[in-house]
Amino acid sequence: MITKIYNHVTSGFSEMEWEMVKSIPPGGNWRHIPLSVKSQRIAQIRETGGRTTYYGRLQWDKPSYTISTYFNRIGNGCFLHPEQHRLISIREAARLQSFKDSFIFYGSKTSQYKQIGNAVPPLLARTIAELIEPYLSNKTFMDLFSGAGGMSEGFLLQGYKLSSAIEIEKNFFETFSKNHLNNITNKEDFILGDVTLDENKDKLIKSGKKYCIDVIVGGPPCQGFSTAGLRDPNDKRNKLFMDFLDIVNEVKPAFFVIENVPGLLSMQKGEIVSNIFNAFRKIGYHVNQPLLLKAEEYGVPQLRRRVFIIGSLENIDIGKPKKLFSNDDNTLPKPTTVADAIKGMPPIKAAGGDFLIEQEIEPRSKYEEFLVGKISFEEFYAYELNNLTAPSDNSLTMSFNF
Repeated sequence: MITKIYNHVTSGFSEMEWEMVKSIPPGGNWRHIPLSVKSQRIAQIRETGGRTTYYGRLQWDKPSYTISTYFNRIGNGCFLHPEQHRLISIREAARLQSFKDSFIFYGSKTSQYKQIGNAVPPLLARTIAELIEPYLSNKTFMDLFSGAGGMSEGFLLQGYKLSSAIEIEKNFFETFSKNHLNNITNKEDFILGDVTLDENKDKLIKSGKKYCIDVIVGGPPCQGFSTAGLRDPNDKRNKLFMDFLDIVNEVKPAFFVIENVPGLLSMQKGEIVSNIFNAFRKIGYHVNQPLLLKAEEYGVPQLRRRVFIIGSLENIDIGKPKKLFSNDDNTLPKPTTVADAIKGMPPIKAAGGDFLIEQEIEPRSKYEEFLVGKISFEEFYAYELNNLTAPSDNSLTMSFNF
């Protein structure tokens, strides 16, 4: 079967980087680079110490480390392919983020790195969508600060309906719109623009009321939302958060979901999170304790940490979602690995690949079958559970309700 693979493109190396790459084994890092390689940065890392992910090569049998916006650079993380002497491709990074292969990234390569590195892993967003689903009526949502669409993709995987969104970055919005708006008639409710402009806020509020939005999701910058920030009307980050708050206040969805980095919890010794809670409580929302989630525990083949703050109009306590995968619990499948995600990808050379590759490719794992659209996430996970507990005659068939 001929398969279409998009975005399978990777970056190249300098002559010095080639010498480094050849010496780094699977699971290795800067410590394996020989002294004969005269790099000032490596010398500084040797002298002062550095993260074990710097100049790292992935391992087949483990999840990847965090996919950042710099996965096109050898020295900024663990982004070397487990076997081939090259960095992972844009498509491989997307797979490690849990984007399906049908999700195509547009814009410059630099923008695509940022789109993927900044994205909420869709399977992590799906977990949040499933968590609040029992309390919703029409499962319609709005995505503010949508980026390329990782959060939206996760909610759509869980059967939600996307009604409206806004994103200010042109390339990000192009990716978002080409993947999500093909069959949508109300394209006027999807805005390329600045959420702080009154005309855009008014459009979003109108759209939210028109469709009786159940959920507003987004990742507004929160760093400026401290006591000092509140006193600074020129703090752009604070303004963006307040606009998110204003839209929630006007639309009054049943739930809101804020996504952010784990560092949010400790910023200003917890003052920022406390102020966020108080701001939403003042407009009538019950705010749950932040959820610090590990992506690999919910199907993502990546060691990524993200914080979610969930609020509801009714007094609903939302606890932490049950883990689906674990290295410690023998009743659960092991986390999805790099091999599960990318071993079936066609080989390419450093600085090689194409935006579109058409060739015969067979998935080598159930996770890959999910990525190429052969099975649903529920079918993938049911298989993982069955494979964990099935007797030797393979006669057991389990059902799993989400």
